Amino acid sequence: MSSKGKPVHMSARRKTSSVRVTVMDGKGRVRINNTPLELFEPGTARDKMLEPLILSGDLRNKVDVSVETSGGGVMGQAAAARMAIASALVSYSKSKSLRSAFMSYDRSMLAGDPRQKEPKKFGGPGARRRKQKSYR
Repeated sequence: MSSKGKPVHMSARRKTSSVRVTVMDGKGRVRINNTPLELFEPGTARDKMLEPLILSGDLRNKVDVSVETSGGGVMGQAAAARMAIASALVSYSKSKSLRSAFMSYDRSMLAGDPRQKEPKKFGGPGARRRKQKSYR
């Protein structure tokens, strides 16, 4: 375990969402944009953010987690928060077994996904689709 009073800061990005996480000694409180995790809606996003905390076992009750999100949609923010929380817990505990548990459960907890939306081009309603031709 790391020394007392030494907070760990971590950030992550997913699509256009960015998240900053702080993990410090505490009693197991989790706050997202200064809202307790239990009150966060929708439930699927809340469950996604809870996964690394559930997998961390008793470490969850020894730390306080503060999450600040911005940009993107709710699920993009949830995926970014999940990744930042998992990597912050690994950095805080310095545990190789916790890292391997996260990697065996789902690699995207610690490894980012660089995919972005492709920009729209001229000549059609989207990035790839073109206007239909009425002849032929």
